[in-house]
Amino acid sequence: MEKGVDFGFLFLYYVMMKQMKYKYDEDKALSELKKYIDSTYDEHYSKNKFQATEFIIDGGHGEGFCIGNIMKYAQRYGKKGGKNRSDLLKVIHYGIIALYINELESK
Repeated sequence: MEKGVDFGFLFLYYVMMKQMKYKYDEDKALSELKKYIDSTYDEHYSKNKFQATEFIIDGGHGEGFCIGNIMKYAQRYGKKGGKNRSDLLKVIHYGIIALYINELESK
């Protein structure tokens, strides 16, 4: 059988997500996070469709780079520019990248 997109599953997932009642507005936070991550792929953060983070990961320093940035932005939250939401978004984004690196290293 040929692999392809299971539109039935996607539709069911979409319906379930729409019906989920999140207590802490996680759906809104995830939407905001996705918009932030998408913005990091703009020219400001990416040169010739490569991000500096890719080179750091390829050099074997990705995990430390991500953990360092998580600590940096977590400690900066509430100090530089007040309680800046973008600092929290960066913490989560670097956590996601660290998860990706963890997955790469476990293969």
